[in-house]
Amino acid sequence: MNVPAVVIAAPASGSGKTTLATGLIGALGRAGHRVAPFKVGPDYIDPGYHGLAAGRPGRNLDPVLVGEHRVVPLYLHGVRGCDLAVVEGVMGLFDGRIDENQAGPVAEGSTAQVASLLGAPVVLVVDARGHSQSLAALLHGFATFDTSVRLGGVILNRVGSERHEQVLRAACTRVGLPVLGSLPRMAELEVPSRHLGLIPAIEHGSAATIAVAAMTDLVAAHVDLAAIAGLARSTVGGPAWDPEAEVGAIARERIAVGGGDASVSAENAVAATAVDSAPDSHGSPNGGMPFGVGPSGTSAGDSATANGSASIGGPVVSVDSIAADGTGDALGSISSPRRVAPVIAMAGGPAFTFGYAEHRELLTAAGARVVVFDPLRDELPPDTAGLVLPGGFPEEHAAQLAANIRLLTAVRELASDGLPVHAECAGLLYLVRSLDGHAMAGVVDADAEFGPRLTLGYRDAVALADSPLWRTGERVRGHEFHRTRLVSAATAGSAWGWRGGLGERVVEGALVHNVHASYLHTHPAGNPAATARFVAAAADFARDGVVV
Repeated sequence: MNVPAVVIAAPASGSGKTTLATGLIGALGRAGHRVAPFKVGPDYIDPGYHGLAAGRPGRNLDPVLVGEHRVVPLYLHGVRGCDLAVVEGVMGLFDGRIDENQAGPVAEGSTAQVASLLGAPVVLVVDARGHSQSLAALLHGFATFDTSVRLGGVILNRVGSERHEQVLRAACTRVGLPVLGSLPRMAELEVPSRHLGLIPAIEHGSAATIAVAAMTDLVAAHVDLAAIAGLARSTVGGPAWDPEAEVGAIARERIAVGGGDASVSAENAVAATAVDSAPDSHGSPNGGMPFGVGPSGTSAGDSATANGSASIGGPVVSVDSIAADGTGDALGSISSPRRVAPVIAMAGGPAFTFGYAEHRELLTAAGARVVVFDPLRDELPPDTAGLVLPGGFPEEHAAQLAANIRLLTAVRELASDGLPVHAECAGLLYLVRSLDGHAMAGVVDADAEFGPRLTLGYRDAVALADSPLWRTGERVRGHEFHRTRLVSAATAGSAWGWRGGLGERVVEGALVHNVHASYLHTHPAGNPAATARFVAAAADFARDGVVV
């Protein structure tokens, strides 16, 4: 069944896309539609509000992290059971990853690219403050800049008065674009934010639910929902993304224990990566900050390396081939089906809110039993054989994390015993010695503190050593998004390497025992082999009887 979609975009960040998209998801749901919510780009925060409005997980469509070829299958996977999809864009309509060699008008990872891939119309949300008759010229430019992107209409946001609305509607009529809604200025709908953007819905608690309800009321009162639903289209078809299929072929292969050959050595790995052209602009999770605010360095700053030991304890997996296109798609040789269904403990709760729905789906498809726990108050689940520590805001909860001494001790001891651990950003911070003066797990030989600037951008990274997820030389596209930095960090056993904006060699992350810890976020759907390897390593850990 073809599920139609509408893409909510804007001329620039800060125009009100999240308010409009979230309210539209909720209002269409109230009107009887089963709405599938999506967000363009790597943003973890907006999908949380989408999920509240839709009653189902918000999902991401990011061609940079998963590859252009997976966007449509992931869309088809996410719309199952729905009759309409709402896709919130990122930054301005044509803003994406900055590439000096870009040939066409549509940047990689942009809202325009995703709209074109889906064959879906775009509704342009315009912040009306400061606009008058000249709005017609702006709309004409967006409507004609790239013919592969079809503007279906305009929503006027933050309109000052009835007279103001009349003038703006006349400007839209002049260029032949229908006005699908006109929203007054409603400052009370602003959702509180912090240094990385909006406060995640799970942290905002009941206030987030109230805010989503208010957005829904606003959109229902001021947007033509029938016109939006009638406008929605999608030209895509074909098979949906299937986590079972992604890992099925991998799981049938044999496991190769030991080193194995790699086509790119650790010594030369960074030189083999494509130079990451900074500033690397793309839509930011706070809807306002451009990606690539300054290059990452190799000293004790945002991308300083942290490590206690470069050795990788336990089994490592050999990869038959390494992707040559930088997408991280090498599947390699993974294990045959295991008798043991290893328990993968996945951190959640207010401090660990950054994650993709497909991650848990892939872990489960690879044979794991995923148990979510809250490091603020819980202990590790019984029989934990693998640990996933995703991103989030641990710096906002450092004292409470430090107070859970039993969990910190268990993580430290199990990591030393060879428990496979996958830690990204917040997970890295949880594993260091201290975070803003609060004692953490002490697995990684470094301290962390809140920094003076935001590190934000896509990275073309290469694995510098074997780990339970990656093999030496594998290329991965990831995304950094943090305002903390590591200090007093060791300099050996780095997880990733890449070229910075000035061509400098950047090394980042930590490998210690069977722990892979890094600031770099990756999308599991773009790297299914890594998830399969991780589950295989956890199965070995469980099979050997070394479990909680």
